[in-house]
Amino acid sequence: MILKIFDRDRALEILQVFITNPFRTFLSGLGVGWGLFMIIVTVGASNGLENGVSADLGGRVKNSMFFWTQWTSMPYKGFNKGRNFNFNSADTEYLKENSSSTILVAPRNQLGGHRGSNNIIRGSKSGAFNVYGDVPSYIQIEPYKILKGRYLNQGDVDEERKIAVIGKRVYELLYDEGEETIGSTIKVQGVTFTVVGVYSSFQTGEDAEESNQSIFVPYSTFSKAFHTGDKVGWYGLLIDPEVHADSAAAEVVNLMKARKSVHPDDRTAFGYWTMASAFEEIEMIFSAFRFIAFVFGGLALLAGAIGIMNIMLITVRERTKELGIRRAMGATPITVMRQIMSETMFITTISGLAGMCFGVATLEGVNKLLLSMGGAGGSFRNPEVSLDIVLIALAVMSVMGLFAGILPALRAVGVRPVEAIRTE
Repeated sequence: MILKIFDRDRALEILQVFITNPFRTFLSGLGVGWGLFMIIVTVGASNGLENGVSADLGGRVKNSMFFWTQWTSMPYKGFNKGRNFNFNSADTEYLKENSSSTILVAPRNQLGGHRGSNNIIRGSKSGAFNVYGDVPSYIQIEPYKILKGRYLNQGDVDEERKIAVIGKRVYELLYDEGEETIGSTIKVQGVTFTVVGVYSSFQTGEDAEESNQSIFVPYSTFSKAFHTGDKVGWYGLLIDPEVHADSAAAEVVNLMKARKSVHPDDRTAFGYWTMASAFEEIEMIFSAFRFIAFVFGGLALLAGAIGIMNIMLITVRERTKELGIRRAMGATPITVMRQIMSETMFITTISGLAGMCFGVATLEGVNKLLLSMGGAGGSFRNPEVSLDIVLIALAVMSVMGLFAGILPALRAVGVRPVEAIRTE
């Protein structure tokens, strides 16, 4: 049989008890409310930071990897240490045929090297932008939003077409507003390219600004127009989802060490970076943040529950005569316990809900402020709490409320009717 905790008469009685001591009731519930507020706000802020960092990573696929050459730190097979070398088209085919942990190998070149920029001319306007030689499959590794026209296709590569896909920022700087883009021409180091598409990055902030100032041309056209031969600047790779990123990276590095005559223990010859590792690091850091939020919020809840328990013990002592009269008139121990537990749960629930609502309102206010500023929050975006976090916080609050009511309820049951009636 489920005990009837609240009914109309009991609710009115509870309200009357607390209305007579509103300040004490407020102070007793403040700790619980503050604990729920701390959990909601801290977890929401952690999620806001995680959302911001994830957005800064852009739309790169989670199982992507970027792989490039550096310099050797150990002599090997007649080669001195400090040797520089490059990938080439034969290495591309070798990776495709021998790597069991990758499902896509996309070579890439950049005019001017990493973070290089080049003068691009269109009519009387010019600008310095990044120029990349890409294969069509690269968009599977780092997706872009095509605003106008199209992206590169295999026919562009096979036929060495002089076409280009330009970034949103390139369009804004080289074209007048409303001016037709598709079919127009631009010059890259004196070589004329026809624009077939305009794209926008999925990244945000400064990373998006840099990404949108880029120009993509077919990989084969790039090699021929800018005399790079069969050199490959670096690779974009898609890792098999069933393979851990570290294992895939180790396999790719070892394959190329053997092919390029690099010592097996040389750690500087190649550089690589995987999105999976970045996401794992982010998740680990922010999981720790959320754990800390729950620990400190839980401690605040516990302190609040202890405060409520102490207040209820004082209340029981002040109401000794009232409780004695109830027992003398036939109230059972269960009835008395239910009364005290109801009052304790009332304070805990109202205080906790108030703290939770205030916390959610705070996050909403911060989010609206960021939106009104054009989303300018750096690496802090859309602070939020999920429903499961709210439910867990409410469950913890309920347990604390029950804990706070046990001792006062037992103290109330221990009151003897005759002695209580004699109490002044």
